[in-house]
Amino acid sequence: MLAFISPACTNVQKKDSKSSILFPKGEKHTTKNFAGDVWVKSLIDADSLNETAVGNVTFAPGARSNWHSHPGGQIILSIDGVGYYQEKGKSKVILRKGDVIKCPPNTPHWHGASKDTEFVQVAITGRTNGATVWLESVPDSTYLAN
Repeated sequence: MLAFISPACTNVQKKDSKSSILFPKGEKHTTKNFAGDVWVKSLIDADSLNETAVGNVTFAPGARSNWHSHPGGQIILSIDGVGYYQEKGKSKVILRKGDVIKCPPNTPHWHGASKDTEFVQVAITGRTNGATVWLESVPDSTYLAN
């Protein structure tokens, strides 16, 4: 018996995982809650069945959120690039692809891209106890501090 291998099977193309995106970049965010260029794509909206929102957020180099807190807490999944996360009164944390942050409820914090690298995150935000509470902007002295 002869085995036959179709030439089409040898031409399988694989996506380059280094250049492919996991979720769409979304729309440019234009509120005063961020400094720099930020794009947001809602993946799951909170509703009466599940009060958790999930969004893909892309920060251009140097972009960041204002200080803010989440009454229901937040989880940040680092998807690509290099980012920063800081809770009030604590040191800034450098985030890289695969890092996970669990931000406790009502804890003021900010997050964004490093000064020279884009950062992509998936934010999982509990809405059970209310919406995000936005606070003051993050000054360059805080953003650039080690």
